[in-house]
Amino acid sequence: MFDQCRLPVMVFDSALRAVRATAGAQHELGLSEQRMVGRSVTEILPPHICREVEDGMCRVLGTGEPERFPVRGRSRPGARERIWSITVSPLRDPAGRVRHLELSALDITEQHLARERLALLNDVSARIGSTLDVMRTAQETADVAVSRLADFVTIDLLDPLFSGAEPRPSRTGAVTLRRAAQQSVLPGVPEALAAPGEVDEYPESTPPARCLATGRPSLHRTLDEAVRAWREADPRRSEVVRAFGIHSLMVIPLRARGVTLGVAVFVRHRREDPFTEDDLSLAEEIAARAAVAVDNARRYTLERETALALQRSLLPHRLAAQDAVEVAHRYLPARTRAGLGGDWFDVIPLSGARVALVVGDVVGHGLRASATMGRLRTAVRTLADVDLPPDELLTHLDDLITHVSAEEETPAPRRSAGLEVPTDLIATCLYVVYDPVSGRCTAATAGHPPPAVVTPAGRVDFADVPAGPPLGVGGLPFETLDWEVPAGGLLVLYTDGLVQGEEHDPGGGLDRLRRALERPARSLEATCDHVVRTLLPSHPEDDVVLLAARTRALGPDRVATWDLPSEPAAVARARSGVLDRLAEWHLDDVAFTAELVVSELVTNAIRYGRPPVQLRLIHGSALVVEVYDGSSTAPHLRRARAFDEGGRGLLLVAQFAQRWGTRHRAEGKTIWAEIELPVRGRRP
Repeated sequence: MFDQCRLPVMVFDSALRAVRATAGAQHELGLSEQRMVGRSVTEILPPHICREVEDGMCRVLGTGEPERFPVRGRSRPGARERIWSITVSPLRDPAGRVRHLELSALDITEQHLARERLALLNDVSARIGSTLDVMRTAQETADVAVSRLADFVTIDLLDPLFSGAEPRPSRTGAVTLRRAAQQSVLPGVPEALAAPGEVDEYPESTPPARCLATGRPSLHRTLDEAVRAWREADPRRSEVVRAFGIHSLMVIPLRARGVTLGVAVFVRHRREDPFTEDDLSLAEEIAARAAVAVDNARRYTLERETALALQRSLLPHRLAAQDAVEVAHRYLPARTRAGLGGDWFDVIPLSGARVALVVGDVVGHGLRASATMGRLRTAVRTLADVDLPPDELLTHLDDLITHVSAEEETPAPRRSAGLEVPTDLIATCLYVVYDPVSGRCTAATAGHPPPAVVTPAGRVDFADVPAGPPLGVGGLPFETLDWEVPAGGLLVLYTDGLVQGEEHDPGGGLDRLRRALERPARSLEATCDHVVRTLLPSHPEDDVVLLAARTRALGPDRVATWDLPSEPAAVARARSGVLDRLAEWHLDDVAFTAELVVSELVTNAIRYGRPPVQLRLIHGSALVVEVYDGSSTAPHLRRARAFDEGGRGLLLVAQFAQRWGTRHRAEGKTIWAEIELPVRGRRP
């Protein structure tokens, strides 16, 4: 049996000296049985193996119980490293005493490597793709492969991937890739020629360039013709190969959904064993899973950048000039997988030097929320141009959302189970109008948090605006709140993302906002920075809009008012009074235009309106002419025919004024026109 057994089996006495050895043991150890008999374990086995085996044999002698344990190493000099399952069993005499030990060794290298590959693939599935970031996903791939498969790993991707665009690799010539990740068993990754984020060039016909063009992996030794040509074409890389003793490498394409995204290079220089075909198959599997994660991250990046670009294009790029308030704002998009929300803000100049401050939030995330936000912002601007009161404006906006929601509903036969998409649109909105002449604010809300009001002395209160339902819900009317704001006061509008969070409820968020606003700041920009820094984490879970407006006042020296009798002679007195006041304001350059506009508007009010008639001039960044009368009938612009004796008044006003319009009140109306002032006449 000992002469014919191919399995490595040996028998040792109680002094751990060899007694017998099978033919298999003689073959593996490279020693004949005659040379092994009488020798100790340390004299037969290699040093690393003999220590572990000797310790196990001593334990079996002491306990009398068999043991099995793995050992890794070379059975003799020059042999490849393998994994052995060592079994040590006691051999007893008839009295039951342990007299000898039987040692058998089973080569389990392939089974062990198979288990390692399965464990590695399991870790790849668990660790790669934990985020939707291209660079982070690539780094996770490099981290999981180093030491367990390779000694050095680089992952290079096509440059368009970093912006989320569709990659388009070149089929010919040298390729330039951007280093996405790298990792090494050596500290500091000294083998790398490029840092993450930098570009690395691969000459034509090198293994990475061919891999990118063909989409096929390749396995190489550094003595291969392809690698030698690569080293000749790239002296720097050749020096790295020589310095670190690189002897084996694999070049694997990263392909997902039929598109090649980049190349991964696996290198060995610390392990003596070269890569095998099994290693190549394992690397392909790792690269395939990594490529899907990278492509998911790329698609998410593209969708997020698209939504962000859409949302930023729909938000105001530059706030319009106006006299009522000084404004600072912040917009912070959410950094979650849910995508961008539908938060928006606006500052809309109104007639009479007034201004509308608007903040809104569309429920939901993604492109649909951003698109809905754009539609609502456009609708608010359109309705604001009509000079509707805040409550009426929100009513019209609610009707608009109801109609849009009805248009977007999918017919029932087209809906599939489990694929039904909600079409209800819901949004919140706060609309505030500030008049710098009267110093009063009027506000209405549709399910939105109340504005914060900070007095010049630093006291912070939240305006008790009557709560209305969110837009798209309907059922209840909207109501307004009117209050006085002193010049130099602060109006702070925001979305719920600023005051809501996992750590506190909205009430707690309002208290934190109050404390943040109570702290003095040197400017509005500093106030916004302090509020954002105090209330928000580094990565907010929801979009956040913050709009801070410091109120200004147009005092009596900037406003002139005349009560006019409803008679034709009042027109001349109105023109005279206007010319005198313009002279006081040093606005002689616009005196002719203002005189013409005043004459036409007052004449129309007397001829077609009802008493009382009132004329008002406001000197701001533009000269505002307002004529009020008690009639609710609005004039219409028309073009007079060649022989008509009238009908040209409003046409002249429209030609000479920067803009004009009608503002209705509970009783009567106001016709207004803005006249552009020359640069030297503008306020500093």
